[in-house]
Amino acid sequence: MVLPFITPEWPGIGGEIKASPQDFVVEEIPLYDPSGQGDHVYVRLAREGRTTRDVVRDLARVFALKDGDIGTAGQKDKHARSIQTFSLPLPRTPEGPIADRIQAELGLEVLAVRRHGNKLKTGHLLGNRFRVVLSGPVDGALDKAARVSEALQTRGLPNYYGPQRFGADGDNAEKGKEILAGRGPRQKWLRTFLLSAFQSDLFNRYTARRIDQGGFNRIFSGDVAKKTDTGGLFMVEDIDAEAVRFDKGAITYTGPIFGYKMMAAQGEPGQWEADLMAEAGLT
Repeated sequence: MVLPFITPEWPGIGGEIKASPQDFVVEEIPLYDPSGQGDHVYVRLAREGRTTRDVVRDLARVFALKDGDIGTAGQKDKHARSIQTFSLPLPRTPEGPIADRIQAELGLEVLAVRRHGNKLKTGHLLGNRFRVVLSGPVDGALDKAARVSEALQTRGLPNYYGPQRFGADGDNAEKGKEILAGRGPRQKWLRTFLLSAFQSDLFNRYTARRIDQGGFNRIFSGDVAKKTDTGGLFMVEDIDAEAVRFDKGAITYTGPIFGYKMMAAQGEPGQWEADLMAEAGLT
């Protein structure tokens, strides 16, 4: 689907993304630092040209582990310089030899090795930091980008999931929907990834609908809001009070990641969510 821009009055600057892996750097920001003690070893790696699954399989092979033993906080780009942490259950192996074997046998750059008490799991992540270089933008690109950036400072930015989530053919979301109908691949990790793509597509559709309905820059009674300092979620009831906090940037509304644990919105945002589910043929 074509997602609406927040700055449609400004033209894009042109250029090419990912002309080389070094032009697209993504770095995980850990949710917590490893403690230095425990049965799991957290290895922070830099790579290019390999998927997260490729690295997981390679690490499992080198250290005689199962793929499922290796922990990650999420998937990272293949066609990029990706900096990511992996956890390995190696309670009796010293950290030094682990780093040496990874570098010698896999040719991966080891940035840090440190022990921790638990396996790294999906979501154990504060966020991601990006450095993106555009190659060959049009003349006047910096001035155009500055105007767009200035507008975004006041309007905000829709937190869309990008095309990489939906695969080279753009059909990951549809494959995820097929899993709910009892079809699709059998591998657990792939089923989880494709279902996430379907959830992401619904989130994008909700965000686009909210923009089209004129609700991007305001908060509604019934919104599931998030405190920007602590991340706490709550239902908006006192709209007058919460609108003031929204305008100050102390809170923001959230969009749906549909699932049985999700806190559903109410009021008008809740109706948008319900309409999306009905259109998708889901409960």
